[in-house]
Amino acid sequence: MLGVYKIIEQTLLKMAKSLTKSGYTNFRRCEKLLWMNINMRQEAIIDASLQARLDTGSEVGKLARGYLGNYKDVTTFDSNGNPDIDAMIKLTQDYIDAVEENIAEAAFSWDGNYCAVDILHKTPDGYAIYEVKSSSGKKDNSPKKKKKKKNEDENKNKEELLSEMYARDIAYQKYVLSQCGINVTGTYLVRINSDYVRGKELDIKQLFYDVDISEQVAEEYPLIPESIEAAKKILAQKEEPDKKIGHYCYKPYDCVFRDYCIRHQGVEIPENSVFDLYKMNYKDKIDAFYNGRIGFENQDPKVLNNNIRKLQIECTLNGTNHIDKEGIREFLGQLSYPLYFLDFETMNQVVPPFEGTKPNQQIPFQYSLHYIEKQGGKLEHKEFLGVSGENPLRAIAESICNDIPMNVCTIAYHKSFECSRLKELAKMFPDLAEHLRSIKDNIKDLEDPFSEGYYYEPAMKGSFSIKSVLPALFPNDPALNYQNLSGGVKNGQDAMNIFPAIKDMSPDKQKQARQALLDYCKLDTLAMVKIWEKLVEKAK
Repeated sequence: MLGVYKIIEQTLLKMAKSLTKSGYTNFRRCEKLLWMNINMRQEAIIDASLQARLDTGSEVGKLARGYLGNYKDVTTFDSNGNPDIDAMIKLTQDYIDAVEENIAEAAFSWDGNYCAVDILHKTPDGYAIYEVKSSSGKKDNSPKKKKKKKNEDENKNKEELLSEMYARDIAYQKYVLSQCGINVTGTYLVRINSDYVRGKELDIKQLFYDVDISEQVAEEYPLIPESIEAAKKILAQKEEPDKKIGHYCYKPYDCVFRDYCIRHQGVEIPENSVFDLYKMNYKDKIDAFYNGRIGFENQDPKVLNNNIRKLQIECTLNGTNHIDKEGIREFLGQLSYPLYFLDFETMNQVVPPFEGTKPNQQIPFQYSLHYIEKQGGKLEHKEFLGVSGENPLRAIAESICNDIPMNVCTIAYHKSFECSRLKELAKMFPDLAEHLRSIKDNIKDLEDPFSEGYYYEPAMKGSFSIKSVLPALFPNDPALNYQNLSGGVKNGQDAMNIFPAIKDMSPDKQKQARQALLDYCKLDTLAMVKIWEKLVEKAK
């Protein structure tokens, strides 16, 4: 099956000189983004997380087609597996003539402008547009129109920017449909209801909710003719638009062409640049770039107000590390035997897969546990991996209570994640709550010595994730290199994607995939043990 990104790519290339609704919203965000999507897609960086989000959007869109009741779907593919736009437009008209109540992917084209409406709903006086998005929200907290402040787009939060982007998308659809003679009587955004708790069966009437965004659409609508004309000029030009980097490179999502654009700003970007600095606001990074403060060596003094950034710059420029033995000893003094090193793997599907779960809930399906009973004791290991397709929550809660005693020292890396999962499990299973809360309340965070600035290596490059710290401390150990893992699971996103897919694999593939998951999670806790041992060594 073609990935969502590949289908979008083929459709855009087929309609290279046409403007689509995604093309319009891309243009309104950044005109160069529109041009790059057509002419230089090979420069796009599509990581596993983004691809998963795109695939999820497609799946949610298909599921939502029945939100308003029975529907007719016009989606049609040609002999090469690409969307057959002409056939979809004709079929849409056939269903309109037949007065169908709901038409999914209703296709329209006018003067080189194309759009497919997620759900076109018949009303007494015309049709309403329902645009489906996989983002979640609360029914009682629908997006509201907010008064604009001149030149302050970069200060908007993600939700505001998403709402603005959605309104542009729907306004463009309304414009195209109106030009095609359709009386658009309403414009609605369909989103995931974050408060929905799944019962035995999935209820899409409760999973989704719709919001009337006619006010936001009305604000965008007058801008469309001029914007379309400008966008088509961009589509027609052969040369790459001269667009400087800005807040739009980061919000509401990181642009897939951002790295390319940063590299092609007419100045050389050094290996260690302002764009690599630890937890520096994106606006401040861009301001520093335009003020010529690109490399580590000429940063503004206010950048050094952050102790970690100061360490990052000084250690990198001097080729040295930083070890605060007293700080490390203070952290180690909080630990006591027996030591349990814990790591969860989770999946968080937009559509809740099991009874009692919510949209986007982090569902733990696996853990690895290395432990040492006493000082100088043997390193032992236990693990749990649920069955793909079955609800793992009760089983994993019982297993972890069996494997970790109450009131012992448990170590996690970035502990807020493990603590949150344990808190959620305790809420779900009251009979296990006391034990689960005891584990949570006794967790220590192995990330602390690094995030507090007690230990810094230039190779960490301003990141304290375990995937950055481990190779910085053990650069030449193949046994601790995640890239040497076989089976296709090398990071948490891989684990998240593979586990729910196992149920549909052949027995041989299932066995391989499960082993890959076990190997990956086991390396996470082994890595924690090795990092702890390194801290003990450096504290001497």
